[in-house]
Amino acid sequence: MNVIPSNLQPGNVTKAGSLPASRLADSERPPLVQQYLRIILRWKYVIIGVTVACIVLGLIITLLMTPKYTATATVEIARESSQVTNIQGVDRDTSIADQEFYQTQYGLLRSRALSERVASQLRLVDDANFFKMFGGKGQSAAFIQKDGRYTAAGRAERQRLAGEILLRNVSINPTRLSRLVDIAFVSPQAALSARVANAWAENFIQTNLERKVQATSYGRNLLERQLQLQKQRLDQSQRQLVTYASEQEIINLPAQNSGSNGSATSERSIVADDLAALNSALTQATADRIQAEARYRAGGGGGASTEALGNVAINNLRQRRAELAAQYQQLMVQFEPGYPSARALKSQIDQLDSAIGREESRVSGSIQSNYRAATGREEALQARVNQLKLSYLDNRRRSIQYNIYQQEVDTNRALYDGLLQRYKEIGVANGVGVNNISVVDTADEPQKPSSPRFLINLLVSLLGGLALGAIAALALDQMDEAFADPGEVERKLGLPLLGSVPKIGDNREPRDELLDRKSDLVDSYLAINTNLSFATEHGAPRSFSVTSTRPAEGKSTTALALATMLARAGKRVILIDGDMRSPSVHYFGNVGHERGLSNFLAGEDTIEPLTFQMSDLGLTAMSAGPIPPNAAELLTGSRLATLIDRLLGQYDHVVIDSPPVMGLADAPLIAARVEGVVYAVESNGIRANQVKTALGRLAASNVRIFGGVLTKFEARRATYGYGYEYGYGYGRSKDDAKDGI
Repeated sequence: MNVIPSNLQPGNVTKAGSLPASRLADSERPPLVQQYLRIILRWKYVIIGVTVACIVLGLIITLLMTPKYTATATVEIARESSQVTNIQGVDRDTSIADQEFYQTQYGLLRSRALSERVASQLRLVDDANFFKMFGGKGQSAAFIQKDGRYTAAGRAERQRLAGEILLRNVSINPTRLSRLVDIAFVSPQAALSARVANAWAENFIQTNLERKVQATSYGRNLLERQLQLQKQRLDQSQRQLVTYASEQEIINLPAQNSGSNGSATSERSIVADDLAALNSALTQATADRIQAEARYRAGGGGGASTEALGNVAINNLRQRRAELAAQYQQLMVQFEPGYPSARALKSQIDQLDSAIGREESRVSGSIQSNYRAATGREEALQARVNQLKLSYLDNRRRSIQYNIYQQEVDTNRALYDGLLQRYKEIGVANGVGVNNISVVDTADEPQKPSSPRFLINLLVSLLGGLALGAIAALALDQMDEAFADPGEVERKLGLPLLGSVPKIGDNREPRDELLDRKSDLVDSYLAINTNLSFATEHGAPRSFSVTSTRPAEGKSTTALALATMLARAGKRVILIDGDMRSPSVHYFGNVGHERGLSNFLAGEDTIEPLTFQMSDLGLTAMSAGPIPPNAAELLTGSRLATLIDRLLGQYDHVVIDSPPVMGLADAPLIAARVEGVVYAVESNGIRANQVKTALGRLAASNVRIFGGVLTKFEARRATYGYGYEYGYGYGRSKDDAKDGI
């Protein structure tokens, strides 16, 4: 809504004399819900009409629709397939998120390839009724041969069209928080719907198996090529290793299993084995030599050695000598050394000493001989070990490249063995054919159509009609700039509302209504006159004009009625017809307009001859007078201001029926000579933008506007049911009601 310019000042105070009009319009703006309710009530018949039309259209469409049948097959899609062979890496990687996996499966269920496969299996490509059933023409005649058959291109085109038809009528509906998926197909034939739904599920399972077989076949072929290439590399590395070993005379013993756990040892060279064996023998020889040397050192070459003390022969001889020595000592107690028996014993003792000495010498020689032998053996082994060390170091130097070749051989062999094992595993898994998709429920032939649904279509038509009606009401309300109820005067114009006046019947005259003090028109203007009494500090303005945007908006009736109300309040009032182009006040008094305002403006000074009495209404009136050639020229001078000043000396109030604002300069000229203007706005007639333009012209003249009066108001067309059944008019029949002006 456009805002009236600030310099317009359309009434500096409201009815209560507290707020400016612009602030009043903002503060009294109804809530949004109330505004929508106003629109609905105002355009209720449009909304009802659109809704009824949509319901009727929905019923017609429902009755004309071809019944369709929906068949549903349910399948289960497992996240992982069963592992019959327990072979790792054969199935798809299960680390992908479940959401991605299932969305992929749903996409495969809606694929064009699957739909064309179903169409081919059910032989829908050659079924002309199938294409007619779904409104398709099937195929262009350009692809039909003379014998009635289709060309290869034509058949492919028909298969594509059949697949598109199936895709348009199939729906994939996953069950929330489960692995179940419903495959539903809709068609005019119940049997066809069931066949397509079941075929869709079966072909989806079959294509899933085929993709797995293709994946394993591709992997098997790839591994077969890799095996051949790896075998060539292994053979080449082995030949390279053997050739280098022959050239460098490197001889290694093969690996052997050692221990009970069956662990295998790595290859070893002969030199290393010999060095290990001789080193062990050298260690033993060193130990033997040390032991022999210890015995030799301990014995000191005499009979005190351990071997001598442990010799049986020596011990026997020493025992015999000890016995003879004992006997000899006994004889020496009684006899002299020359005694024969004593000499014989002495001779035996000496012989035994010689024998003992000889035995001890023999034992000592044996120890020395063993010591020398151990020393010689140790030295010989040490020399051999030193020689093998040099050979081993030379072998290690020559084995560096050999080990490189050996590592290459081992790597190639490990790769070859791994590829061979995987090749065999895939070969086994390829023949298993385990599927992770299964049919839970097959589609049965539906017994009743799934569409059209009468109640649902009726509800949709009702809701659609209400929505379209609401949209139409909003659009009409935006386009309609007429004033449907009194509140719109303030909302659209920012103009204080003095009151609204009901429309009276065509067979009634405003003068008659004003004479009937019980009429609704009198009640309305009494309220307006009361509101007008708060327009200035001194009460009702002493001089004011009544104007409107265009003719026939009720401004003349408003001027007459306000003058009448002021007169009935005991005031002296004069009504002046300021519309010198289309006068009307003289009609109210049943007089002519031969003399009047134009005469005074032309220079006549006497006022009394220019007026006439309307005694029944209690006021004095002045007609417009003769219609001048140019009324604006008469109003430009100071004669009008002089007239008003002179009249205010005789009357309490001067009311001027002003010409319309649009297209004329008269209204602003008259408004500039009075205290203010009362603006008449026709209900459901004038457009808001026209009124705003007219108010803008008044604003340019710095005219004060006391407020607006909504004329020709029809309560039955208002939003909230404004009425005048209260007061004196209450209880009257509709035939007696006053509804026009």
